[in-house]
Amino acid sequence: MPCPYFIGRIRRMIKTRIILTLSLLALLSASCQPAARFATADPQMAMTAAIQTAFAEISQPTQTPVPTETPIPTATIPRTPPALPPAFSTNVLHPLDTPHAYIQDACQHLKAKWDPNNAAPGTIVLVIMFHGILKDSSSADANDITVKDFDKLMGSLKELGFEAINATQLADFLDSNALIPKRSVVLTYDDRHRAEAYEHFRPYYEQWGWPVINGWISAFGGDDQFLQENVNLSKEGWVDYQAHGVIHNTNIGPDSTDEFIRSELQGSIDNLQKYFEKTPVAYIWPGGGFTPRGAQVAREVGYRVGFTINPRGPIMFNWIPLSDESDPGRPFFIPEGPVNDPRLTLPRYWPSQVLAQLDTIRVMGKDAAAYAELNKATELEYYDIVCSPALGAIPGMP
Repeated sequence: MPCPYFIGRIRRMIKTRIILTLSLLALLSASCQPAARFATADPQMAMTAAIQTAFAEISQPTQTPVPTETPIPTATIPRTPPALPPAFSTNVLHPLDTPHAYIQDACQHLKAKWDPNNAAPGTIVLVIMFHGILKDSSSADANDITVKDFDKLMGSLKELGFEAINATQLADFLDSNALIPKRSVVLTYDDRHRAEAYEHFRPYYEQWGWPVINGWISAFGGDDQFLQENVNLSKEGWVDYQAHGVIHNTNIGPDSTDEFIRSELQGSIDNLQKYFEKTPVAYIWPGGGFTPRGAQVAREVGYRVGFTINPRGPIMFNWIPLSDESDPGRPFFIPEGPVNDPRLTLPRYWPSQVLAQLDTIRVMGKDAAAYAELNKATELEYYDIVCSPALGAIPGMP
C-alpha cells in the first residue's frame, strides 16, 4: 500500500495510545500516596512506548485467503457413429425379388430389433395359401393339395421347428418385432368353405395349437348358407377369419374406382364385424389383384397386413422380398414395389412349392441370425451414439 496510508494509520494509533497512557497515569496519581514518594511519569517515554506498540501491531502478518483453484473442464471428444451394415441378402431369392424395408428410421428399427423382449434377429415367417385339400389328385389343379401331401407338409413343418401363428401375431411381429416363434408359418385357407373342410386342420390345432386363417368372402352377407357353421367355428378360437373381399371375383386393378375399392375393403370389415363380431387386420387380395391406390385405402380403413399370390419368399422383421418391376418370365406376378407399403403386399407360397423350399427357408433364417450377430456390436454402438439420447437405452443392453 502507499506510504501515506501507513503514516496516517500510525499517527492515529499513537494518538490513541498517548491518550490512554496519560489517562492511566492521572488515575494512578489520584489514588496513591503523596507524590513525593513516586517518580513523575516521563511523557517522552510514554510516547516512545506507544509508537513501538503501534509498529508491532502493524507488523503482524495478516491472513491472506488462499484462492480456490477453478477446475479446468475436461474436453469432450465427440464420438463418431460407425457406418451401419447393409441389409441381409441371400442368393436364394429370384434376382428380381429383393428385400424391402418398411421402417426407414434406423433408430426405431434397431431398438425393436435388439430389444431382448422381442423376436430374435433371424426370426423367419413362411406364408402358405391353400385353396382346396382333396382326397386324391384326380381332380386337383395346381392350386390344390391332396390330403396325403397336406399331412406330409404339416409334419415336415413341425419336424423343422416351425410353429403356426395367426394374423394378429403376424401383424404385431411386422409392426414392432413382437415375439413369435423363431420359425413361424402362416396357414391361409382362402374362400368360403363348409365347416367340415377345416377338419383337415383340426388335428394340428388339437396336437400343436396351430391356428389357420380363412379368407372369408362376404358376398352373401347374412344369407350365406355356410355362415352359421363358420361363425360357430370362429367361436372355438382357432380358425382366424379375415377379409377376402365382397364381390371377390372382380379384382381390384388400375381401372377400379374408389367407390368399388372402398366397397370391397370396408364392406369386408362391416360383414365380419356384424356376423363374426371381429374386426379383421388382414386383407387377402382376391385373385392377387392390388394397386397403390387399393393399398392406400386398405391402410386408411384399418388393415395392417395384406397377402398377394406372389411366392417371392419368406419374410422377416423389416425385410420383405418384393419386386419393383414386371418379369416376363412370371407375367402374372404384379410388382409390389410401386405400392410402397410392403406389409400390405406380403408374398405367399403355393403348397406345391413349399416342400422343396422348407430346408432352404430354415437355413435362410439361420444365415440372417448369424449376419445380425456379426454386426451386433456395430449396430449397438450406432444406437448408443445416435439414438439413445432421444429413444433411451435398449432394455438389458450395457
